[in-house]
Amino acid sequence: MTTTSTARAATAGRLLNKVPEVTIWFWIIKILCTTVGESFADWINLTLGVGLTNTAWIFTVVLAVVLAVQISLRRYSPFPYWLTVVVVSITGTLYTDILTDQLNVPLWISSAVFAALLGVVFWIWWARERTLSIHAIDTRPREGFYWLTVLVTFALGTATGDWTLELTGWSPGVAVLLPLGLILAITALWRGGANPVLSFWLAYILTRPLGANIGDFLGSPTQPANPGDPVGLGLGTFATSMIFLGLILATVIYLAVTRRDVVETYDAAHASRIITSPGRERAGLIGFVALGVLTAAILTIAALLPHQTASAQDDGASSGPVTQLTPQQVTAHLPKDAVAKYVSLAQTAVQQDRSGDTAGSHATVQKMRDAWDADQSTLQAADSTAWTFLDHEMDAVLQAYAIDHPGVKAAAPAAQEAELAVLLKDLGA
Repeated sequence: MTTTSTARAATAGRLLNKVPEVTIWFWIIKILCTTVGESFADWINLTLGVGLTNTAWIFTVVLAVVLAVQISLRRYSPFPYWLTVVVVSITGTLYTDILTDQLNVPLWISSAVFAALLGVVFWIWWARERTLSIHAIDTRPREGFYWLTVLVTFALGTATGDWTLELTGWSPGVAVLLPLGLILAITALWRGGANPVLSFWLAYILTRPLGANIGDFLGSPTQPANPGDPVGLGLGTFATSMIFLGLILATVIYLAVTRRDVVETYDAAHASRIITSPGRERAGLIGFVALGVLTAAILTIAALLPHQTASAQDDGASSGPVTQLTPQQVTAHLPKDAVAKYVSLAQTAVQQDRSGDTAGSHATVQKMRDAWDADQSTLQAADSTAWTFLDHEMDAVLQAYAIDHPGVKAAAPAAQEAELAVLLKDLGA
């Protein structure tokens, strides 16, 4: 942009465009960010034992800070922009997980709600600005609509991606193929003249389940602990997060130096790159509808085939015959600090049930579930038989609280206390 045009934009109260050019680099970093959103959130929530709610609060505050920095700038800058995308990715994922894991909202409802919310945001954005193009993010209101849309798309992508796994029982490695294939098909339709704005936002939503499945595939163990557990490369959530954060940093540094993704004006950056016409756009719209029908057919067929549901995989319950053990046999080889941790959590939940604090008891058991998932590899390595025995008891507690058991109603506090009493007995308390 020339000095004269820059001055003219400033006089009109407009900013220079606040988003990068949509090149291959844009999509590479976007997918890397979605992978980090899945793996890093899991690492803090589960491995560090911070808990889902606390992790969500932490990243909500971080999001407010980085978003304030991003909005304060007058033009696109790679480091604050992509840092904001990473944090939005993590935060959007956490919000969906809270609905699913803590509030027991079915994934199909979450998907429908976020889809409706996205439609409302787009409608208000269009009614006010008459454009949904990211090549015109040059005012504060447009930037506000843009980041709100990005947050909702991450939450929607998380919900629909998890719902797909629940419906189909696919492993993360297999599940990568559906969003990847859809993105490639959308790209082909865009190049054929489909509406570029619609093409962009459809692909943007699909990068979330694509990146999340890549992260799950890389982080999942090579040998599943239980039948139906996801199988991957065994890198773990921390290693996966660090690798992808490193790749994001390297790519952002490259773009900051080369300025290959800087847009000065829409016309200069997009000089008739793709030929569009009303006829081509209508054909593209028909193509999008056909993709939707094909996707629905694939998911329906996969859901009807015999498989283990994602909810069964997520609750961690082992299957098969279980060796009955005495409390002394259970705790003989398990780390004493781990046993003490679960005894303390179970006792706290019992006390909360007895005092009438059902919400507090549910939250404590949720925290115990998160810690149990995080400690699985350590406990199995110490004593696989004891872990399997306790895992069945833990699953009975979770079922009593309707945690990780969609469609199951929570039991009465007395029944929840009884399940906790069995677990405490097995732990030697």
